[in-house]
Parts: sequence; C-alpha cells; structure tokens
Amino acid sequence: MAAVFRGRIEQDIRDSVPDWEPYREPQAPEGAPNVLCLVWDDIGFGTFDFFGGRVEAPAMRRIADAGVRFTNFHTTALCSPTRSCLMTGRNATSNGMACVTEVTSGFPGCNGRIPQENANIAEVLVERGWNTYCVGKWHLCPSEEANMASSKRHWPLSRGFERFYGFLGGETDQYYPDLVYDNHPYEVEQTPDQGYHLSKDLADRAVRFIRDAKVIAPEKPWFMYLCPGAGHAPHHVPRDWADSYRGVFDDGYEVYRELTLRRQIELGLMPEDTELTPVNPHGEPHALGPTGTPWPAGEFVRPWETLSDGEKRLFARMAEVFAGFVSYTDAQLGRVLDYLAESGQLDNTIVVVVSDNGASGEGGPNGSLNENNFFNGVPDRIEDNIRRLGDLGSPKTYNHYPTGWAWAFDTPFKYWKRWASYEGGVADPMFLSWPAGLGEAAGGIRHQYLHAIDIVPTLYDLLGVEPPGTVKGHEQTPLHGASFRPVLEDAAAPDPRDTQFYVMLGTRGIWHDGWHASALHPPAPSGWSSFDDDVWELYRLREDRSEARDLAAEHPGKLAELKLLWAREAERYNGLPLDDRTAAEIFSTPRPQLSAPRDRYVYYPDCADVPESVAVNIRGRSYTVAADVHIDTPEARGVLFAQGGRFGGHSLYLLDGRLHYVYNWLGLLEQKVVSPDRIGVGEHILSAAFTAEDRTEEGITSGTLVLRVDDHEAGRLAIRTQPGMFSLDGEGLCVGRDSGQAVSDDYEAPFRFLGGTVRHVLVDVSGRAFADLEKEVTGAFMRD
Repeated sequence: MAAVFRGRIEQDIRDSVPDWEPYREPQAPEGAPNVLCLVWDDIGFGTFDFFGGRVEAPAMRRIADAGVRFTNFHTTALCSPTRSCLMTGRNATSNGMACVTEVTSGFPGCNGRIPQENANIAEVLVERGWNTYCVGKWHLCPSEEANMASSKRHWPLSRGFERFYGFLGGETDQYYPDLVYDNHPYEVEQTPDQGYHLSKDLADRAVRFIRDAKVIAPEKPWFMYLCPGAGHAPHHVPRDWADSYRGVFDDGYEVYRELTLRRQIELGLMPEDTELTPVNPHGEPHALGPTGTPWPAGEFVRPWETLSDGEKRLFARMAEVFAGFVSYTDAQLGRVLDYLAESGQLDNTIVVVVSDNGASGEGGPNGSLNENNFFNGVPDRIEDNIRRLGDLGSPKTYNHYPTGWAWAFDTPFKYWKRWASYEGGVADPMFLSWPAGLGEAAGGIRHQYLHAIDIVPTLYDLLGVEPPGTVKGHEQTPLHGASFRPVLEDAAAPDPRDTQFYVMLGTRGIWHDGWHASALHPPAPSGWSSFDDDVWELYRLREDRSEARDLAAEHPGKLAELKLLWAREAERYNGLPLDDRTAAEIFSTPRPQLSAPRDRYVYYPDCADVPESVAVNIRGRSYTVAADVHIDTPEARGVLFAQGGRFGGHSLYLLDGRLHYVYNWLGLLEQKVVSPDRIGVGEHILSAAFTAEDRTEEGITSGTLVLRVDDHEAGRLAIRTQPGMFSLDGEGLCVGRDSGQAVSDDYEAPFRFLGGTVRHVLVDVSGRAFADLEKEVTGAFMRD
C-alpha cells in the first residue's frame, strides 16, 4: 500500500509542512544482509571434491566449509523449471515452466512465462530496499520473446532486477557469447587469443555492479543472482586448466563412481550401506517401451571395458576438459568472494549455492565435439572425434562428455539431467553460508529432504521479510515451499514438508514422507507415450538413497497410494499434459510470433543480430539470399550476410574480389561456391539460391545451390542442409558482418564489409525460381 502524505498543504509554501516519507526510496532494515544466489549449471551430486568427487573447487569449498552442506536437496531435472522454482518459491509447472523455454507447448503448466501472480524474490526485495543484480544465465524468457521487437516483459529488468549482464537462453559459447547488457545486445570486443572467457567476464561484471552502488550507499544491501555457464556445454576452457587433470579420469567412469561413493561415505554425506546400481539398470539400450517402442539411442552408457584404447583416451580427455572448465569458473567466482571479503561484506552475506539439475547426458553414449549434432539428429563420428582430441575445450569445438560421465558425476545416483523420475536428475549439491548468522551450524551437514521451492521461503525467513500479498498490483499466490531455517539451526529438525511431486518430459515421480515412487519412462524425445502402461518403481529413500532396491512388489498398497497422490498433485500444480514427443513433434509446435511467417524477409546492416527463433526459417526448403550492394572499389571485401557460426550456418561474402557462399554443415563440412570472376565496381544484386530436391527420413534436405552476380550464374554446387537449427547459443542473423564465431574458416569474424555499401539483404522462401524473382527483388529494394 502506498504511503499516505501526512504533511500540510496551504496556499503559501511558507505555511505548508512537507512530508518526504511517501517519496523516499524503500530502505532495508539496518544491518540487513546481502544475498548471493549462485547457480551452477549441470553439476551432478558427485562432481565437487567436497561432495566426494574429483573436481576441485576451492572457492566453493570455502563457502561449504563456512556454512552447511545439504545432502538431500532436489531440483526439477532441467534448468528453466528449476530456476523458476529458485526465484519464486513455487513449483515449476505453476510457473508455466514444465520444460525449458524453447520447447513450450501452450498449456498453463508449459508456456514459458512466469505469471505476475508468482513474483520472484528480486521483485520483492527491490521494493524493500535491496539493490538487485542478475549476472549470467537467465533462461526464464520464451525464445520467441528474446529479441529486440519483444516487450521485454520477461527479461530480467522487467522482473525485479535493476541491472543485467548475461545471456537470455539456455547456453552460450564461452569464448563468443551471445550477451545482453540490461535490455540491449552487447558485443564483446576481446577475443579468446586476448584472454577472453565468459566466466571471467561475469565475475568482473558482478564485482562492478556491486561497487557501482556501494561507492554511493555503502550501507545498502544487495541481492545478486549469479549464474555462470559452467558446467553446461560447451565445455570451453584454456588448455592449461584441462591439462591439470591429466590422468585423473583414465580409470573410467565406473571406477570414478566407486571411489566417489567411498569418499561420500567417509565425508558423512551418504549412509554406510549405500549401494551403487549398475549402469543401464533397465537393460538399455535393448529395453522396449510398453508398445514395443525402442529405448532412445542416446539414453544409455557404454561400459568402460567395451571401449577401444582410442575411445578411452577421448572420453577421459572430455572429462578432463569438463573438470578444468568447472575449476576455472570456480577460480573466477573465488575472485568475487575475495572482493566481498576484502571490502568487509562477506561476513554479512548469505551465500546460497546450488546446481540447477543433475549432470547432463546430452552428449550421448559417445560424447560430442558439437552438441548441436544431438539436436539435429546427426550422430558424431567417433573416429573423427578421436583425431580432433587436441581441439577439445577450444573455440574449435562445442564439446560435451558422454553419458558415462554424466552417470559418474551424479554418483551415487542413477540417470541424469531430464530424468525427473530418479535421483540422478533431481538430487543436486546445495550449500549455504552466512558467517554472521549461522553460529554453531557452520561446517555442518544436513540430511533433510529439501527442494528448490524451499530456497525463497528460507531467504525471506532469514531476512525477516513477510511474503507480500500483492506485488506490482498483482495478488500473489501462496508459496509452495517451506522455510528450512529450523533445519539450519537444528540437525535433528524434521523435513520442512512431507510431499514433492515431479514431472519432466514424460518422466514423473513423487516423494512423500521418505518414500519415492517413480515411473520408468525415458524422457522426450523418446516418443514412448502409453503412459498408463508404465511400470512404476518404489524406493524408501531414507534407507536407500541410490534407489538400488525396488520395493514395488513388497508394498503394492503404498505404490498405489503414491500414484494417486501424484495425480492429485499434478492436477493441483498444472502438471498435465505429459509430453514425451519426438524432437520433430516438439520443434514443429506452433508458438506465438510477433509477426506471421512470410515468403520474403528484408534485413539491414547496423542492426542487432536477429535470433534464429524469429529469423527467416530456411530449414528443409528452397531459399534465395540476395544482397543489394554498391561496390566502390575492386578491393571491396567482407560479409554481406551471415547466419549461425562455426558449428552450423551460412554466409555470403566477398573475398579476393570474388563472391563466395558457404553452407557450413554442423561444423563438419564447408560447402562452398566461388564466382570465377571478380565483381566489378557499381550496383549489383549478389545472390545464392538453393533449390530443395530430396529429403531423407532424418530430415536432411539436399539440392542445388546456384550463385549469381546480377542475372548471371556464377557457380553451382550440390549441397545438403541441416534439419535443425544452426545455433544453440544465440548466434543470429546479421548483415554487413558476421558476429560471434565465423561461419567460414575463410575469414575471422566480424569481417565487416568494407569498400562499398550493403543496402539490404532479402531472403525469399517462396520457392520460386530466381529467374522469376530477380525483378521482384529489385522492386522490393526500391520500395522499401
């Protein structure tokens, strides 16, 4: 409620009494603590050394040793849903976040838009006197609204944050990130050769944001949501950090699991009798679905002893690079902690550290040098990957380890990210410190069952903030989580709540009073369906943390009770419909667009990159790219048009006086056409036209690419095109330059066009031949 003016107003200001109270900025209580919420990406329970793993993270250990470690903390099994829980204290499906924001389905539980009735903690604290900063990964905005034409209503600055520096989507290249600064795109000028890495950049920005305000109001507290890209793919890191792990993973992932569980027991994180389940516990990859649907090709582990020597070395190096990436990022976050300590802020800062889900299995059984292969349905050729082992972690790869390491980094649990039905997907490291407030609890370990929705209620409790009834005029829904402050204060305190339901990509489960029921159903894009035929398993998690002993046959009544409870909770929290569709079905789902798809798109130089989600869609169809250019000099050179990057994309450019077009197929093959003659000075329409002629069952389209200078053919080539998107990390479409990673090895980005003027570039997807199109193209340029 707005403050009431209590002064006195007379005709003459000299006789009036002012009252500044209604106009003051909100002020936090004196001595209120800062809050640093630090969210790692894809870090499994058994990854960090102080959680029993072999990945060193001294900065994180510093927080854990000064605080409390939680062994029974849970997430949703995927990033956007978990992050929505962490920010709001409500279940992901009530936030419209049943899945990541790129694959929404248009239902209350899965639309990618957190309702205003579920305000996040930044929206609450900013109105109570805290500065609020978001640095790093956001992933709480639907992809169709992550562009310069959108309202920005779900961008950080519209959801309670005063400052933002990071990336809007689920991942980004760590050397060439797709960044947004506040509400506008931001291009990094430094290159990897000059020492650029996103983890370092984010740490620098975090310190700068805090300092910017502290020099003005030293006593004002802040809330920072700091989310590095590590350890999500791509696993990018300077070589020396990866080399520091030489030999550490040579024994393989099964041995890693055994050693890690032994250390977890020694550390008091796991009970003495915890067992390791076998990898592929359900007969993968030979298991069948209820209707005979085969087990998904990527959802199994290749046993270490079945690998060749070359494969073992490749897989071990992939783990070394991942570990180096995590340790490097930990060192950058350590610089943030050092700043807080040196400036006297760390003691009164509540630091909460979590991972958003279990370790990732998206590299498949063989790992990948380009994770986008997975999303295009194109398997990596392991022989090629072995030959390129030395490129891992560099800007030349977009790498991801194999599923065996996902299983290992989730020790002692089974399965991985996306599996909400088993602990490997949802049980994650979490620890909290507050030197000034924890007292004797510091250094402790807690085993109570917690979930991401419990973080916000706990922070409100520690900060003395009453959850508001309304925020920005919107009546608020009740929080779904509960404060675990009593658990912090007393290791013997009961679980804060007794029930938590799970659903993700067709997988589902429920925890209730120590029991866990889970449906055996691989996640999308499995296409299994037939949910009523699923086999359910039952575990007693208090005695069996690794889910090694299925008790369904012994307790059929308890299983039936929990299945009914799951259905009730799903109805209560918008958990339906279940969705395990194939990738083709998911990505062909119509989603709201600001502008309806059309046959012709016109793009200009000196504009922000156009994200692929809202750019012209050339996948699986004929298209023409035509640039209206004035050449001032025979030495003119540079990019006319580019979309995508090193790991998939296409580019039209001038080099050595000749017109070039490259279609880079998943970073594996540069399909190039070059004009034989140099382009003369003057007005030109320079174009590349692809005619689709054939399409495989996997969706790979082949056809003929014809290069033209004005109305003259300047070359042709048979090419194939990608079935899926060019880029996972936001590299968009641009004119007059190539932002991010270069599409072609012929040039270094941005390779801006010099020696002339690019007026427009038109992309036509009507399918008409260029002979019929050329005059219309010219006319369109003249009209625009």
